[in-house]
Amino acid sequence: MADTSTLNRSATTTPDGRRIPTVVVDDAHVIYRVHGGGGGGNTPVGALRRLVTRVPAPTVREIHAVKGVTFTAYRGEAIGLIGSNGSGKSTLLRTIAGLLPVNKGAVYAQGQPSLLGVNAALLNDLPGERNVTLGLLAMGLSPEEVRRRTPEIIEFSGINERGDFASLPMRTYSSGMSARLRFAISSAKNHDVLLIDEALATGDRKFRRRSEQRVRELREGAGTVFLVSHQIGTIRETCERTIWLESGVIRADGPTSDVVAQYEEYTAK
Repeated sequence: MADTSTLNRSATTTPDGRRIPTVVVDDAHVIYRVHGGGGGGNTPVGALRRLVTRVPAPTVREIHAVKGVTFTAYRGEAIGLIGSNGSGKSTLLRTIAGLLPVNKGAVYAQGQPSLLGVNAALLNDLPGERNVTLGLLAMGLSPEEVRRRTPEIIEFSGINERGDFASLPMRTYSSGMSARLRFAISSAKNHDVLLIDEALATGDRKFRRRSEQRVRELREGAGTVFLVSHQIGTIRETCERTIWLESGVIRADGPTSDVVAQYEEYTAK
């Protein structure tokens, strides 16, 4: 569903001053179908038990995760996504990334949005340094660029601050170290649209400062950044615009200070 047309990334507006859209979400609805119910589920044993006991088959429940969401994102914006657990934030990011289909409405994106989350795939049996190499090559960097950039990416991630972890398999890393390395790899390249799902919440204060600065650099490179975080301070420091989702519906969309104030008033009740 992504629009692959190429635009000049050096500017955030057209020659006549209009802002350039990168993501358009038009009345998007996303519905999950969840199988549940009694009788042992859908296993062969469960099916046999239902035949013997005449227990009805598991029911199918529909969960309406995103309900008629509409907004436009523009070049050079960093947009925070906030809301209670289960409000649809991660579902919306996965839909923008093209990983989930919409049941109604449409999502249009410039280029191929890149989704960075705490579960982003790396190879656990390979060392961190090797994962950096493979990640950069997969993003299209040349072998020469990869050799040049690898040391700075490892330094940025901070995984070597307590030993030579870059040479150890990823399975030996803590969840925080893995998340920091994923962010360092993914943010090494300017993206048309970068979607970050809680990946900045696992680092210490020093790493968060570095990552917030990197997000600002990505914006200045005419990219668009979406950031999901439960750390409101990170949203305030990084995003000038925030969308508040609640129960799959946009409750507010505007300047971060205004939207965060409304959200904090809501959660304080």
